[in-house]
Amino acid sequence: MDIVVSKEALNWFKDEMEAEPGENIRFFARYGGSSKLHAGFSLGVTKDTPDEAAAESTYDNLLFFVEERDKWYFDGHNLHVLFNESTGELEYDYKKA
Repeated sequence: MDIVVSKEALNWFKDEMEAEPGENIRFFARYGGSSKLHAGFSLGVTKDTPDEAAAESTYDNLLFFVEERDKWYFDGHNLHVLFNESTGELEYDYKKA
């Protein structure tokens, strides 16, 4: 599984989450909402430290990761993190690996 973060989304993490070089950003399955992959679940994001990472990508010395326990959520897809200019929010796209 790959995690791809667009330049615009990377800037969102730096501005909105005040992410600084050396910090870690975790994507995780959370109960509630819905996504293209699972009804009743959505993707959460937080600063955290990897325990048992299933996937990792680094951009500008920021580590983005998914823990092994959340790998099921992606159902064999890669995660693409994008920024929507019109809403000013992140968007997630899932592409079959």
